Amino acid sequence: MGRKSIWAVFIIAIMAMGLLLGGCGTSNNVGIVDVEKVMNESPKAKVFRDQLSTKFNELNAQLEKDKTGLSPEEFQKRQEAAYSDLVKLRTDLESQIDASMKQALDQVAQEKKVSVILYKNGVAQGGTDVTDAVIGKMQ
Repeated sequence: MGRKSIWAVFIIAIMAMGLLLGGCGTSNNVGIVDVEKVMNESPKAKVFRDQLSTKFNELNAQLEKDKTGLSPEEFQKRQEAAYSDLVKLRTDLESQIDASMKQALDQVAQEKKVSVILYKNGVAQGGTDVTDAVIGKMQ
């Protein structure tokens, strides 16, 4: 290969790297979501918290009502059953809210054209905050 050919290949390689690297820094394609804020402000999360609280109050009221007519052993069994019901409901509601958040994150990622969404508590700086958009999607 001649000296001109080597320079031509070198210049083409430099231009290709410039195009590749230039495209990487021109847009901010990382989203940041504050999960705690989503869980506190999302209407759907509030509905789930209210359902869990209502169920807890119902079970507690029923236990207090039944307490006088039950033996300590039977009361213990009812308490354990009520706790088990409450844990099952909480697990079901958590899986529903997780699915809802994932769906909202997918939609926001497409709309905002971000390829990655990270949790806010794991990011020191940078990224586009998409928290409010996620809350808006979780109606």
